[in-house]
Amino acid sequence: MFSTMSIEEILSRNAYLLTIELRLFWLVAAIYGVCFLLFTLHALTRSVPVGRGAQGLLWTGVVFHVALIVLRTIEGGRGPFQTLYESLSLFALTASFTYLYISRRWKDVYLPGTFVTLLATGACLYALLRRSPAVNPLFPSLQSYWFEWHVILAFFSYAVFAVSSAIEATYLIMKPILKRGLAAGYGLTLSNLAEFRSTTRKLVIFGFPFLTFTIFSGAAWANEAWGRYWGWDPKETWALITWTVFAMYLHAMAVPAWREKPASALNLTGFVCMIMTFLGVNWLAKLFGIPGLHLYAV
Repeated sequence: MFSTMSIEEILSRNAYLLTIELRLFWLVAAIYGVCFLLFTLHALTRSVPVGRGAQGLLWTGVVFHVALIVLRTIEGGRGPFQTLYESLSLFALTASFTYLYISRRWKDVYLPGTFVTLLATGACLYALLRRSPAVNPLFPSLQSYWFEWHVILAFFSYAVFAVSSAIEATYLIMKPILKRGLAAGYGLTLSNLAEFRSTTRKLVIFGFPFLTFTIFSGAAWANEAWGRYWGWDPKETWALITWTVFAMYLHAMAVPAWREKPASALNLTGFVCMIMTFLGVNWLAKLFGIPGLHLYAV
């Protein structure tokens, strides 16, 4: 009887924690959504107070999201990296925090926040509406020294690349507008636009080594889990494609003739490849029945 009651108490506690977690996650998603609307309103009205309000609210969302990640860690007794539900949450947090950290350098420039909060909101809603929040024990293949390092560095590089692409997109949108003299209220001018855009290169330079180590640690992990370093698994292949595209971007930025449109195209293409690595591969594999060893996260 004591044993049965103990199990019931444990299940009741876990259910209670999961209820709190889901409510907190919905709150975080709502905050990100409101931030996206405020950033969009700023883009339409050029109101600096609206942009500042969105930025301040996003800090609030990040604080709540950190609390959510801590709660999930306590609830599962491990880092929240195993399932796609957890990965989407982690991506939303790291992308939002990276944007806020970088944005301190650019006073009254809030347009990249529109793209970042759209990504964060979409990731949270996809996790909440389409993925299971159940806390499961680690798969045997994930029980490795390399597991946490591989996943943490992967999502750190993803966050850096997402913010880099948001700044690149802002640059491409604002450049023709600035040339027509219509950009008052956005915090950017023709004199500081090039310096603003240079942030994209700095971010990729910073994130590229982490992506490189992600691939190498993944190979070491694969050898430990499956007895081979590389097998051209769909996710492995797309990770290599993403790495190659960002390597080409860095090369393009070093060649004066390629620094504008070619480099911008490569940066945005790298972001698309990153999303394919993160999510698209799983969808395609499931849709077409493509075998893969990474589909435990689907």
